[in-house]
Amino acid sequence: MASVNPPRGMRDFLPAEKARRESVLAVIRERYRAHGFDEIETPVMEEYSRLHAGIGGDNEKLAYNVLKRGLDADAVRAAADDPAGLTDLGLRYDLTVPLARFYATNRGQLPSVFRSIQIAPVWRAERPQKGRYRQFVQCDIDIIGDASARAEAELAVATLDTLDALGLEGGSIRINDRRVLDWMLDSFGFAADERPGVLITIDKLDKLGPDGIVAELRERGATPGAVDAFAAFLRRPTTLEYNPYGERQIRKALPDGAPDDIVAHLAGIGSAVAAARASGIEGDIPLVFDPFLVRGMGYYTGTIFELAHPSVDYSLGGGGRYDGMIGRFLGQEVPAVGFSIGFERIVDLVQERKDAAAPAVVLVHDRDVAEGELLALKASLVGRGSRVRLEQRTKNLKALLERAASDGYTAFATVGAGTTADALEVKPLS
Repeated sequence: MASVNPPRGMRDFLPAEKARRESVLAVIRERYRAHGFDEIETPVMEEYSRLHAGIGGDNEKLAYNVLKRGLDADAVRAAADDPAGLTDLGLRYDLTVPLARFYATNRGQLPSVFRSIQIAPVWRAERPQKGRYRQFVQCDIDIIGDASARAEAELAVATLDTLDALGLEGGSIRINDRRVLDWMLDSFGFAADERPGVLITIDKLDKLGPDGIVAELRERGATPGAVDAFAAFLRRPTTLEYNPYGERQIRKALPDGAPDDIVAHLAGIGSAVAAARASGIEGDIPLVFDPFLVRGMGYYTGTIFELAHPSVDYSLGGGGRYDGMIGRFLGQEVPAVGFSIGFERIVDLVQERKDAAAPAVVLVHDRDVAEGELLALKASLVGRGSRVRLEQRTKNLKALLERAASDGYTAFATVGAGTTADALEVKPLS
């Protein structure tokens, strides 16, 4: 017998879970729109050449590619060693590459600074495991056309506000800059061609610790003198002095001589976020500078960030500046920066939300009630703003009501022949 399960790494959602997901998405959309972002939609597929242009990092290797139509056996054999000869389209693996193409296509109809919302599924040929799926939803906000620190600050404020609105107060954002990483590795003495591998190792700092990082760099065969300089920096004496996010915190976390313009840009983000989220507590800025934050996407050119929450030890989202991407499609440089909330992780943390303004009622009716009466009664309640389901009475009424409650219904009423809307005795399910 053929399997009736969904493809590995993909999921069905029963009504209650689907309703829960849509409730969370509604809050995210509302908060993003409140901050001046406008929602767009792009196709689920893009051209193969665009998805494999060398800007998607390791995600390009995980892309699902679509065979060209009309290929016969000879054509397949002839192109066996050339995937580009077999495919012309692919499913999107993120929402950033499609956004860059969208902007290049529609820029004449968009404002000079465009604030975008994209909420949609993406597909990656991952190895399925707990918390890692082949189809999942991303929730992105991006600002195109603004190179100033204000753009990063707007994204940070909108993201933290959205987290608060979902009942996940206390979130913070780790922040770094890819230019800082390049400068730092150069100051230690790492050659340009070995830096990508060095960054892969540095990204494991939280897991391996300083000694583990240094050992792996030596195993990689990285420049010995550079590894020694890096090891000395990791083991340098530090004080317990607390510094809120700002220029002093940033400079203390870096080797001496960090570029002034980059430090000023990062500090400017903090000043703007502090002003927007004034709490009355001096120095209470929900940003933390992390000089070893890497993020693996190959298209990041400047600021990078990750969203953290004290309830979990993994990130709930992230993003960064990708000023070079749109220029690949447009032929002219356009500044761009984006932030993506990890919806699949966040939805599991959000407490179930009840919408008291929209009653959900199950009408349990006897077998002999005329269909016209039932539909008229249902239409009357729907017209008053209720959500209504018709259920014929069963022997096991308790099981019927429990199932309705699991589907999000909050009340029920029994209906006999001739029952009117005004005569209904509505009772809570809980």
